[in-house]
Amino acid sequence: MNTLSAILLLFGNLGTTEIIIILIIFLLLFGGKKIPELMHGIGKGVRSFKKGINEIEEEIDTPTSTDNNKPKQNKEQQQ
Repeated sequence: MNTLSAILLLFGNLGTTEIIIILIIFLLLFGGKKIPELMHGIGKGVRSFKKGINEIEEEIDTPTSTDNNKPKQNKEQQQ
């Protein structure tokens, strides 16, 4: 048995009681005020990750020949 299937078996058998206990421990460790800040930070990270993916997809979809010509023309016009 490989490591991945062992991890999946470990987390696959979590019941309602175990999840509640984990949440209580999480609340005790971080406190009621720190959890919303933590979730806000995670949300910002996910948003920036999605924005980065969208920017890369747009960059891939745009034709490269028009992008290469524009900077050369601007440099020639400045000189």
